[in-house]
Amino acid sequence: MFGWPLPAPTRRAGALALCVALSLSGCTGNGNDAPTGIMTGTGPGTATAAPGTGNAVSPEVLKRLDLQLHIPWAAVFLPDGTAVISERESALLKVVKDGRATAIGQVPGVIPAGEGGLLGLALSPGYSTDNYLYLYFTSAQDNRIARVKLAEEPGGALSFGEPEVVFTGIPKASTHNGGRIRFGPDGFLYVGTGDSQRRDQPQDPNALGGKILRLTADGTPAPGNPFGNATYSLGHRNVQGLAWDGQGRLWASEFGPDVNDELNLIVPGGNYGWPVVTGAPHRQGYCDAKVVWPSTADSSPSGLEIVGSTAFVGALRGERLWTVALSGEEAHAPVAHFTREYGRIRDVIRTPEGGLWLLTNNQNPDFVLVLAPPA
Repeated sequence: MFGWPLPAPTRRAGALALCVALSLSGCTGNGNDAPTGIMTGTGPGTATAAPGTGNAVSPEVLKRLDLQLHIPWAAVFLPDGTAVISERESALLKVVKDGRATAIGQVPGVIPAGEGGLLGLALSPGYSTDNYLYLYFTSAQDNRIARVKLAEEPGGALSFGEPEVVFTGIPKASTHNGGRIRFGPDGFLYVGTGDSQRRDQPQDPNALGGKILRLTADGTPAPGNPFGNATYSLGHRNVQGLAWDGQGRLWASEFGPDVNDELNLIVPGGNYGWPVVTGAPHRQGYCDAKVVWPSTADSSPSGLEIVGSTAFVGALRGERLWTVALSGEEAHAPVAHFTREYGRIRDVIRTPEGGLWLLTNNQNPDFVLVLAPPA
């Protein structure tokens, strides 16, 4: 999207110009309006709907896996189809095989409190040779990223050794700890952080709170980052979901305060406004959200997955699955599915078969809802 390498001021100016160009969506809401996208169609047959999205049709539920999970936070699939799940408060990593969950160990150094604990997971792009699983967790001092090497024991059970910490210093608090990590198409590790209730951090490009970070696999700032450090984008309140569309564009879901949850199209160096603005207010210098949920009771968007031209967003407080048809750099108004049927949805994960897992949260015990591959 930007020609690297450019001088950092040029890249930042380019990001701000692009944000202004992209700021075409509805204004910031008051909490009483319907969720909005840039475009208004909701499915086939509407004049502005993206062709072939079909997002007004509820996904097919194949089965429910009653795995007796305790506040699960993230899941990844290994190459052989085995799923690995993190539990926030127990700090356990669990594997799922043949419809059963088994603990493979507790991650040392995790200090759960409030929204902190064992959070995001990401599988190394080179897992077939390095066997690394990356973890985002809350320690006694901060939020940090470590990696563990998974090993298969005789009989097929998995184990892991001492975590190798690769990145530290992300601020922690009882809330707004961020925690989503994911490797991008470029091979770098993207990290969603929260403002940790420190409202001075999101607008400071040198602070780690309220950011999307971009790191190498060893935890150093990725080359070409717009500020010459780990920061990729700034002005975030609490990033909870990261996913790329088929053209390699990064999208992120984010908690608003009491209004204006967001789905954002992320550009390098982009400023997404917090705490100065929220939603899509058309303020020069800030990137408008592509989707705004004016009432956080409807969403609190968490896990995010993109399949084809549809974004699937899990809602915590809203207790539903949202689908959003994407048309290039624009988004249609979101459509709700399973409202209040399955409780809070923390994460949405693409399965090796092309379907989706919905990871519930705070049902105690929690479960996985398995969806068929989207049409």
